[in-house]
Amino acid sequence: MSKGVSKFKPMGKNRILFISYDGLTDPLGQSQVLPYLIHLNRLNYEIHILSTEKNENFLNNKKVIEGIVDKENLKWFCIEYTKKPPIFSTIKDVRSLNRTVRELHKQYNYSFLHCRSYISALVGLSMKRKFGLKFLFDMRGFWADERIDGGIWNLKLLPFKVVYNFFKKKEREYLTEADGVISLTYNGKNEMRSWDYLSDKKDNITVIPCCADLEHFDFQKNPIDFEVKRALGIKDDAFVLCYLGSIGTWYMQDEMLDYFKVQLKSMPNSVFLWITKDDPSLILNAAEKLGIADKIVIKPSERSDLPKLISICDASIFFIKPLFSKKASSPTKQAELLGMGIPLICNSNVGDTNEILEKENVGLVTADFTEAGYQNIVDGLPDMLKIDKHHLRNVAIKHFSLKEGVKKYAEVYKRLVD
Repeated sequence: MSKGVSKFKPMGKNRILFISYDGLTDPLGQSQVLPYLIHLNRLNYEIHILSTEKNENFLNNKKVIEGIVDKENLKWFCIEYTKKPPIFSTIKDVRSLNRTVRELHKQYNYSFLHCRSYISALVGLSMKRKFGLKFLFDMRGFWADERIDGGIWNLKLLPFKVVYNFFKKKEREYLTEADGVISLTYNGKNEMRSWDYLSDKKDNITVIPCCADLEHFDFQKNPIDFEVKRALGIKDDAFVLCYLGSIGTWYMQDEMLDYFKVQLKSMPNSVFLWITKDDPSLILNAAEKLGIADKIVIKPSERSDLPKLISICDASIFFIKPLFSKKASSPTKQAELLGMGIPLICNSNVGDTNEILEKENVGLVTADFTEAGYQNIVDGLPDMLKIDKHHLRNVAIKHFSLKEGVKKYAEVYKRLVD
């Protein structure tokens, strides 16, 4: 895989290297990395990007990303992501990132490093200690704890216990030595500020949630598309509940299906639309056991087509496991759905989501995954469906606008450069 994969014209601005262990050719890179960097690059910053690319995504999407970075005058470097064997492959990638960053800094003399998540921050911390180069720790949640909560690392196995303890130690070093920290949620920030080693330290934590391009996700540009609805075999007058995004690990598929079964008793004309690229059999098999498979529609979608699909929905649901690490989680889908004027149904104890939903009146929240708890949501649906779409969108703009997110990043950048 080539290191330098884009054309570039020097601009003489403050030069920043953004380091990501996610690939730009991944869906996440296209929705939650590039949009911010494009706008920051249009300000008084010269953004270089170093990413870790999965081979299949790189081959499929390289030309698309090259076209974007060339048009926006960004400079893109990448290394190949290695998946196996566990742990050792990550060590290999970190060494490759370290070596590449040192070469790039020698050539371009960066003002500071913007490190996305814990793996990339290993490089930022190393560069700060060795060369005095500032780094911004964009933590994206409690990553090490997410690996435990999600069952990815098993603490009963010594290798994973060693790795977990290593990254918890590094987390402390990142938070105490980084020149700036980005948290996705106020809940996450408050949790960190309660930790002994941060309680009396100067507050350099800025909260920037996962934002969305609300020019793209705008119900005013995408009125309900009945042709899309009919193409999916959904009747014009059907109530469409949707789930948007991947399933597994954090998302409580079975509980969402259990809720929908309760909703069907009161609203038999309901359809549950799953907008996902994941294996449809996982959803259909679970729905079959509940006797509701005939009410399930599954449709994968590219980002460009999402607004049309979302336009046919009346409400959206996402239940996320309310675990410790989820205090720092900010689901991207909430911004996109609210921008499209869709009210939300979710559970409590996930990032700042339930505080925003309840304070701003944009949806319903439950902490009770029982039939009685689900019935309480169903009982609240008539009032929820009266919420004005403009209000829903205004809340999205207030909390999750890409423009506001870029503005906050720019303020942090300015402080680090100054």
